[in-house]
Amino acid sequence: MAISANTLFLLSLACSTTIHICNAQINITFTAVLIFGDSTMDTGNNNYVNTLFKGNHTPYGQDFPGKVPTGRFSDGKLVPDMVASLLKIKETVPPFLDPNIPDNELKTGVTFASAASGYDDLTTVLSRAIPVSKQPEMFKKYIERLKGVVGEQEAMRIVNGALVVVSSGTNDFCFNFYDVPSRRFEFSSNGYQDFLLKKVEDLLKKLYDLGGRTMVIAGLPPMGCLPIQMTTRFELPGIFRVCLEDQNSDAQSYNSKLEKLLPQIQNSLPGSKILYGDIYTPLDDMINNPEKYGFVETKRGCCGTGLFESALLCNSLTPVCENASQYVFWDSIHPTEAAYRVLVKYLEKDLLTKIHNSVGENN
Repeated sequence: MAISANTLFLLSLACSTTIHICNAQINITFTAVLIFGDSTMDTGNNNYVNTLFKGNHTPYGQDFPGKVPTGRFSDGKLVPDMVASLLKIKETVPPFLDPNIPDNELKTGVTFASAASGYDDLTTVLSRAIPVSKQPEMFKKYIERLKGVVGEQEAMRIVNGALVVVSSGTNDFCFNFYDVPSRRFEFSSNGYQDFLLKKVEDLLKKLYDLGGRTMVIAGLPPMGCLPIQMTTRFELPGIFRVCLEDQNSDAQSYNSKLEKLLPQIQNSLPGSKILYGDIYTPLDDMINNPEKYGFVETKRGCCGTGLFESALLCNSLTPVCENASQYVFWDSIHPTEAAYRVLVKYLEKDLLTKIHNSVGENN
């Protein structure tokens, strides 16, 4: 049975923590993690950007090691940190814009993500964050700096062998289509989905041209279950507060299209492996079956009232809940570290299934 190098790389993702279901002789690992996207992926880049969308103040980071507000929009660690740890690369992923990144950190990967960004450049006009379309330019600078540290050949080995993770799109819909519906004058929901998917395709081709080969692209979460989105529909706290099914339906439609598009993109990029990351299913299950995961609150965040607080409105003067691990959401937009851990555990199993299916198709 012939297994491609990309498949071996992906098997290492699963084998790192589930040896009992993998070939123990497979010891190829990812060289680094390279992260693109929005606030769910931003470990602190916005600290160095002229924007109001920052998470570098308390109570953010209250459960992070050292209780430090690093710029992560949560009480603790984010998905990039957990993925890097799962792969035994490192425990936290630094933001590329941090001027004090040691050379060793560069060699194992960084995040280029920026909170309040999106695939649509219009999303960042007001937020002044770094749009996803501009993040490949940061990637280019990273590669040049990496070449200066390890040499050109080793730098490209690291980039080619890295796991690339992309997660964005929620802000595009929430900022441009629902809450300030400027794109509604140009597109139907289906039309805007297709517009964003073309942006995804363009991004992946750019990342491939720069050396990215193994990529996981996340879909959208159940956007209508974000506390802030329920609040914008004037839904009251308590039993009357329910997820917005029209927004969830849009997310599911987009995700279905994305899942079908990614294999087509992969086929057009020789040597690439591009997988869909389903984040809708686990978040939806956490929200609808919270007792399975030890959660008690799903309709509001831990910070403040949990109905609208985020960024500047979630600050040192804002009271927080007693136990963030019992909440799915930290603020009105972003999940808690506890929810992210459930999400990563699901993704590990989901990607393993896709990897096994891929091996079967190739033999």
